[in-house]
Amino acid sequence: MPFSSTSATFAPPVMEARRWLDGVDFPADRPLINVSQAAPVEPPHPDLRAAIADAALHNDTVHLYGPVLGLPELRAEVAVSVGRTYDGAVSAAQVAITSGCNQAFAATIDALCGAGDEVILPTPWYFNHKMWLDMSGVRAVPLATDTGLIPDVADAAVLITPRTRAIVLVTPNNPGGVEYPPALIAAFAALARARGIKLIVDETYRDFHSQSGAPHDLFADPDWADVLIQLYSFSKAYRLTGHRVGAMVAAKETLAEVEKFLDTVAICPNQLGQHAALWGMRHLGDWLAGERAEILARRAAIEVGFAPLAAQGWRLMGAGAYFAYVAHPFEMPSHELAPRLVREAGILMLPGTMFTPEGDPAGARQLRIAFANIDAAGIDDMYRRLEALAL
Repeated sequence: MPFSSTSATFAPPVMEARRWLDGVDFPADRPLINVSQAAPVEPPHPDLRAAIADAALHNDTVHLYGPVLGLPELRAEVAVSVGRTYDGAVSAAQVAITSGCNQAFAATIDALCGAGDEVILPTPWYFNHKMWLDMSGVRAVPLATDTGLIPDVADAAVLITPRTRAIVLVTPNNPGGVEYPPALIAAFAALARARGIKLIVDETYRDFHSQSGAPHDLFADPDWADVLIQLYSFSKAYRLTGHRVGAMVAAKETLAEVEKFLDTVAICPNQLGQHAALWGMRHLGDWLAGERAEILARRAAIEVGFAPLAAQGWRLMGAGAYFAYVAHPFEMPSHELAPRLVREAGILMLPGTMFTPEGDPAGARQLRIAFANIDAAGIDDMYRRLEALAL
């Protein structure tokens, strides 16, 4: 038995990887290429920063506690946006604002599960999902994916037990980058409904989906709330990572349970961040479209430039939104390879072992590339360094 709930899980992977930089010098002609974390490094749009400053100076309520489930105006705006995007009916009462999408996931798990329950996660999985399940005493049941990182509904059905409470899908995927087809998402929803469990769909990166229009049609079902819980983050869309603003869309009964968690953990989400998210939703549509176009251009550079690495035995397993996921050709496992890439290529990326169950041989062959913060020229430079490796 672990000594504490936190000792039941592993150290934060991004923080662990940053320690690989200690004592390593990066010459001016070969600076560090950091593709370890999918977080915007630029500040928000200047007009959004001005709106934040104006709220801080002239809206006294932003310095006080707010509603536990979030700013009513923002909840209503999210409901309208989701309903319009997905051609469905969503009310403000079915929306909660959270302190980032990670908290939305944590609140969801605590609202659905008790110690000893199970949640199915496709692998490679988002490590913070696994960490929270560990700390909550909930068993993460790995669902293996195919060579294109797509999970199979029939495989998931076999894994469901009387203790299963939910299946989690992340699309566009972190860490794999893949976008799950609408028919696949619908099939998982049908499975969840048939077995009396929830489908949690984390759409943190939906603003950077390669397809226009709704990425699935689950909200078109008037009974969507019986099975679906959608998670979202404003951090990537509006560069608000430091303000911690996320959202979840779920049945009102689920949100009543979620409210207990949120009131205990944070009391209310960040008030300034919520006003920033609301202002961004109302004013930055064209700007966000430009951000999406740039991310899609970087995805194209990832795909087009991969051929020389493919000739050396590398394999591009997935690419989309902020991520590419690759299989490497070397004998050493990825948890040994990744620190060597820092020293020998000036590249910081995360090994697949951080996204897979302990001892899973697939993770030893894989690496995640978070390419959102390097442009096409940076991607070309990264590929040249990887091509030149002699290990």
